[in-house]
Amino acid sequence: MFGYVKLPLKDIATEIYRGAGITRDQVTGNGTPCVRYGEIYTSYNVWFDECISHTNADEVVSKKYFEYGDILFAITGEKVEDIAKSCVYIGKERCLAGGDIVVMKHEQNPKYMGYVLSTANAQEQKSKGRVKSKVVHSNVPAISEIVIPLPPLEKQAEIAAILDQFNELCNDLTTGLPAEIEARQKQYEYYRDKLLTFKELGA
Repeated sequence: MFGYVKLPLKDIATEIYRGAGITRDQVTGNGTPCVRYGEIYTSYNVWFDECISHTNADEVVSKKYFEYGDILFAITGEKVEDIAKSCVYIGKERCLAGGDIVVMKHEQNPKYMGYVLSTANAQEQKSKGRVKSKVVHSNVPAISEIVIPLPPLEKQAEIAAILDQFNELCNDLTTGLPAEIEARQKQYEYYRDKLLTFKELGA
């Protein structure tokens, strides 16, 4: 078995900070690419390479940027079980992070980080201690304490490539019964969580 460690995100992050508010009125058809927190729930999956929104950077008071490899967490939501949904940016442009987003920089494989933070175990940690109400919140300290398995970089790349193939198969399902599509999605989630569940060394 390859060597790995389990570490909290605070020991993996090279920098972690909150985005700054970008109002709906400030979203434009072109300009500087940006992400608003609601889009993390509705428009982005594990990773993405293009922003669906843009803004005039001159109108944003306190600019908070993200770039290739950075992880975005939505720290406001409507459901405890979905709070702090995350995605990884693998595009080439420098983009603005809106309010209620936490940006985490790191030196790991970006796609691996995206996949491992989408597992059932990671989501359980994200939801822990969150209060069920009309609006659910998380914060930087809570996200910093999430613990994930961290294998060597070459193993991270290998795992990410396998999960990319599974992900592509699921996304290619444009025909078929809804039940079949749901079954394929559940199969993908099962193998994702299995692949990202590591046994202790010597076990």
